[in-house]
Amino acid sequence: MSVKIRLKRMGAKKAPFYRLVVADSRSPRDGKFIEEIGYYNPITEPAEIKIDAEKAKKWLDCGAQPSDTVRSLFKKSGIIEA
Repeated sequence: MSVKIRLKRMGAKKAPFYRLVVADSRSPRDGKFIEEIGYYNPITEPAEIKIDAEKAKKWLDCGAQPSDTVRSLFKKSGIIEA
């Protein structure tokens, strides 16, 4: 089972809000997930990012692959180095 850390879209039309989730790579974008590790709100100024660093590092150590967007959010939060 390949595990990914990716965004799950929430919120209304034209007002996105994302949750960072750990999910099986075969599950749909907004479908079943293993664990929620944070959220990202791009609408606020500046964008609001809240990530549980302990959980994120635990999943990265277990071999979970972050998506490109999640990787950039981790870099902004200081969870992984550039």
